[in-house]
Amino acid sequence: MKGYLFLLVAIIGEVVGTNLLKATDGFTKLQPTLLTIIAYVISFYFLSLSFKSIPIAVAYAVWGAIGIILITLFSVLVWKEPINLMTIFGLGLIIAGTIVVNLFGTGH
Repeated sequence: MKGYLFLLVAIIGEVVGTNLLKATDGFTKLQPTLLTIIAYVISFYFLSLSFKSIPIAVAYAVWGAIGIILITLFSVLVWKEPINLMTIFGLGLIIAGTIVVNLFGTGH
């Protein structure tokens, strides 16, 4: 259970870092750049901790899938970026793949 808490923190760090990455304006703004680096360090640190109790294939799949879904939501809601039907379909495939990895992946 502790591994999934670490994974949650890693996901939050990745989502925050990626959203801040856009705010860096190509690393020309110091504060968002520093915060991006901090968020990614936190993300990878806690992702590595999650690997102690969750198989890497499962943890990485969940980290990537939830991260991309949340980042897509942020891109639409915060950054006002457009989304189309194929993007939604692709996200559905990511969700389906993550479910398969969790149900039938290594270590299960």
